[in-house]
Amino acid sequence: MRGLDLLPLDGIPMVAEGDDLCALILDAAAASGDTLADGDVLVVAQKIVSKTEGRLVRLADVEPTPRAESLAAETEKDPRVVQLILDESGEVLRARPGLIIVQHRLGMVMANAGIDASNISADGGKEFVLLLPLDPDASAARLRAELRRQAGVDVAIVISDSVGRAWRVGIVGIAIGAAGLPGVVDERGAPDLFGRPLLVTQTGLADEVASAASLLQGQGGQGRPVVRLRGLSWSAPEGTAADLVRPLEHDMFR
Repeated sequence: MRGLDLLPLDGIPMVAEGDDLCALILDAAAASGDTLADGDVLVVAQKIVSKTEGRLVRLADVEPTPRAESLAAETEKDPRVVQLILDESGEVLRARPGLIIVQHRLGMVMANAGIDASNISADGGKEFVLLLPLDPDASAARLRAELRRQAGVDVAIVISDSVGRAWRVGIVGIAIGAAGLPGVVDERGAPDLFGRPLLVTQTGLADEVASAASLLQGQGGQGRPVVRLRGLSWSAPEGTAADLVRPLEHDMFR
């Protein structure tokens, strides 16, 4: 592998529940002057996956529990949003005004369970927030299969989201769903430049792909939710984004 080619697929419209995401991606590729090829990787922003899967929630329909009311008072957050955070989480790890750090039901440690209101239109003045997909790895696998069916092309899929990190300022793109490529590449035992075997190195391949694409997707109003990456190769077995979640017994920070 000598280099990578990354291309944002422009022209994807605002999506809604039930939209054919595969068809939208293929139309955007054509409009961008690109044709998908076997071995390409498509990095797809979580928001458009969640929207097509109906993960938009109207806050007026949420009834906070006493626990949510208490945590909302502590964090100065909307009790309805806090209720959704609790519903989407396995454990609350930290809380302070404006922020709740949880272990998401998918295993990831993240702020506010990944619940977001940015880039979501307020329909008729009603307040909505967007949840992560129920099973992002399954979402990636379905999109991959549908692209194979509609276009006859074998591509890998990474569903990306932006998160903060302990001890570091700023957000980066990570993979929350993946299909068709390794989530993690285990390089333990491979030689370094001097022939010494690597002892602990495991590369988060899907995360690195998501982070590279995030530079083109942006975090605001760029409107570039899908990036095509070409030129990446790997020899490790295919995996999922779930492979990137550190097992609790190896977590040194809790």
